[in-house]
Amino acid sequence: VQLQAFGGGLVQAGGSLRLSCAASGRTWRTVSNNGMAWFRQAPGKEREFVAGINWRGGGTGYADSVKGRFTISRDNARNTLYLQMNNVKPEDTALYYCAAARSSLYSVREMEYAYWGQGTLVTVSS
Repeated sequence: VQLQAFGGGLVQAGGSLRLSCAASGRTWRTVSNNGMAWFRQAPGKEREFVAGINWRGGGTGYADSVKGRFTISRDNARNTLYLQMNNVKPEDTALYYCAAARSSLYSVREMEYAYWGQGTLVTVSS
């Protein structure tokens, strides 16, 4: 199972960016019934949960630090997971990873995820 995260880049504080996480059709069929999430790891820090979404998008959750600014969504017809990032801040600078959970529900715990993308770098300038 391979997930590919992309869409990162350099953005000014207050700007917007949309991350995508794509998978082949075969891979998406494997994870389409699973919860999915975005995590991030800033330089010198541990990886942390950012946002999660249950299968079929029935429920979502966010870290307090991004609530109201980021939106997670999934399009099973396009085999893609998204993270819309608005009003970004310098502290959002990190390597962002997408992940597919072992169950139909997302979790804030890394150990609940079986599949990971390679990460895409987001840099927010002040």
